[in-house]
Amino acid sequence: MSFDVLIRDGWVLDGTGAPACRADVGVNGDRITAVGRLDGADATTVVEAAGRHVMPGLVDCHAHGDALVLDKEVQLAALRQGVTTFVLGQDGLSFAPSTTPETFAYATRYFAAINGVHPSADGPIGVGELLAGYDRATALNTAYLLPHGTIRHDVMGAAERAATADELAAMLARVERGLSEGACGLSTGLEYAPGRYADAAEIAALCAPLDHLPYVTHMRGYGAAAPAGMAEVTDIARRSGAAVHVSHYHGPAATLLPLIDEARLTGIDITFDTYPYLRGSTILAMVALPAWVPAADTGRALEILESEPIEWDETLWPRITFSHVPGAEWAEGMTLPDAAAEAGLEPGEFCRRILIDTRLEAGCVSARPDEGPEGEASVRAILRHPAHTGGSDGIYVGGHPHPRGYGAFARMLGHHVRETGDWTLEQAVVHLASHPARRFGLGGRGLVRPGQVADLVVLDATAVADLATYAVPRTPATGIGDVLVSGVPVLAGRELTGATPGRALRP
Repeated sequence: MSFDVLIRDGWVLDGTGAPACRADVGVNGDRITAVGRLDGADATTVVEAAGRHVMPGLVDCHAHGDALVLDKEVQLAALRQGVTTFVLGQDGLSFAPSTTPETFAYATRYFAAINGVHPSADGPIGVGELLAGYDRATALNTAYLLPHGTIRHDVMGAAERAATADELAAMLARVERGLSEGACGLSTGLEYAPGRYADAAEIAALCAPLDHLPYVTHMRGYGAAAPAGMAEVTDIARRSGAAVHVSHYHGPAATLLPLIDEARLTGIDITFDTYPYLRGSTILAMVALPAWVPAADTGRALEILESEPIEWDETLWPRITFSHVPGAEWAEGMTLPDAAAEAGLEPGEFCRRILIDTRLEAGCVSARPDEGPEGEASVRAILRHPAHTGGSDGIYVGGHPHPRGYGAFARMLGHHVRETGDWTLEQAVVHLASHPARRFGLGGRGLVRPGQVADLVVLDATAVADLATYAVPRTPATGIGDVLVSGVPVLAGRELTGATPGRALRP
């Protein structure tokens, strides 16, 4: 027997939830061709896995790598956690499909602190073209959700109203085309502009062509507002018949999990992702600006900030730490009150100046007010739910990002397996690999079986751990030293090999 790559003498976690078994894994081309005792086999490349586990590549169901997946630092951060696939196009805003310069500019500018600026695209771009730019240009696989907010802006601009029949038809045509070009679902961001101006009827109509692919949503409310947010999600599911997936589901488990169970009992196919931290991260404008400020119209929002008094929610200030402040990088990593004091301004005035000076681009890490003393227990309970999949919500922009992009999956594999016992390793692989691969239509991935694509991770279960912290967030994880993507070693000895076999995945 001869193989291109032979992973020898590891404990194989096949992704079904079955107990690990000691076996070799043989790879030819981009496929697993044998799993078992392969004594006497030879190979071009041999990975000695004795004492380690071999598992399928993990799927990050919610990653903001739309521009930065092409960045080597981001690839290393993901691979050191065993992540081989990013699902992009999250929260209803990304680069494609845009047919006008105005929409491309809006999606780029409004989400610059989240998605970053695309390194090569500088104008309107379609889904097929965007995916082609990822294909074999990065060490990671990419899948892409159609962003509803981008589509809405492309048809309606910054309009704060319901769509007309003609506008809805134009949006639907963009959804159908995007799906034909390889999108793996539709996403909304119902707390961001312009998605927040859409109603359930509009979204349900746009979900109609999805078939088995998911409608993925940043709901209109989390924490204490989750019941209202989930009521809209289930309404959309019933109207459209679509499978639904809730992004970064967080808050008190006693409130959140019964909502999932009730929906599933009524026949709704619902899943969710979450990350194991008590702080979130987003654009400062979404956290701080009152809802009446038209954030989808950047020019008008800036005029208001320059000329009209704003009633700030001053309880926000201690909860905000700056992650990305172009032009005032000195403030990154500082809390808003501390940065304001450094600048000699009151917190509200400092926030106003930052929003104006960055043209709403500033990003922040924010402590959530609704987690309470039981926050960690809620995170653990939400992770254990069988409808859970892993998502980092990783944001890689700025000098001081949230550590979740560098540590969420390692934390789930280390802390939540080895230290708290929330999962066994077998269960972790189901939650983080096979379940999300199935959910997003990533055929041939998520299992260690002959015939499957050889996205494979070699894990030291005794050592895997997140090292990124809020104080030092850009620190890669430890415990994973070898990773294959499409049968090609992309991480060896914990370092990038320089290979870029990542595929743009189409369901």
